Amino acid sequence: MNLPRNELLRGSGDPPRFSAVIDLAEQVLRTWQQGWTEFLDAPIQQEVLTRLGGLSELRWQRHGGHPGAERCRLLCQRSDKEDVDQEDVDQESLSIPVQGLLVEGNFLFDPLRPEDLRQALQEMGASPGELGDLWVRGDRGGQGLCSLECAQALNGSIGAVRDVPIRCEAVTIDQLQLPAQRIARVFASVEASCRLDAIASAGFGISRAKVLAQIKSGRLRMNWGAIRQASRELAVGDSLQLQDRGTVEVLSVSRTKRDRWRVEMRRS
Repeated sequence: MNLPRNELLRGSGDPPRFSAVIDLAEQVLRTWQQGWTEFLDAPIQQEVLTRLGGLSELRWQRHGGHPGAERCRLLCQRSDKEDVDQEDVDQESLSIPVQGLLVEGNFLFDPLRPEDLRQALQEMGASPGELGDLWVRGDRGGQGLCSLECAQALNGSIGAVRDVPIRCEAVTIDQLQLPAQRIARVFASVEASCRLDAIASAGFGISRAKVLAQIKSGRLRMNWGAIRQASRELAVGDSLQLQDRGTVEVLSVSRTKRDRWRVEMRRS
């Protein structure tokens, strides 16, 4: 079965990766065998689930190794598979092809960032699609999630972040110290305007200067899409996504007696 590729790709934020997901979906429809995508960023996950989630022949599940994962692999299955019991299908989906990775090094005098880990692992041979979430654990290095093949290839490997040597070790997910799961919180802030930079600053608890830096780096998104204008006005229902910092959604907006704006938002 061939899906309407051109129509599905129209307006996509990442056509090459979305096209690969379409290839997978067509393979699942043709062979009746479930399949996994590579690790995908949150915006392309949302795009896939929005554009392909309406196909009645397919069902999708998102797995990243822990409940709050931002980078996930999507499991694609036929929803009308009659020769397999539904309980068995669900059990199969629990066998998630994600493994833990320890990255050890002495960063006491050279602070480490998740993006430093990602760059170093890619320089050691990991492809971007093989790497899930990565996080720093104090000054002794970091931890993360990756594909089974990537964990096997990196296990015992030596690399470097700048001038700091690192060593990788493949571990099970339950051996990791997973990031704390965010608890959704609703709060309000009074702002002079409903500009993106004002709401992002209040919602994520960072300065406007840092908001501008995050926009420039592409780490801050609006409604899962790229955003370049800090002056963009937000409305009820709009949401902001900041890599490694979660999501802020605008719940309500009302004008105060002093002609300012009271913005109720939810951060998760």
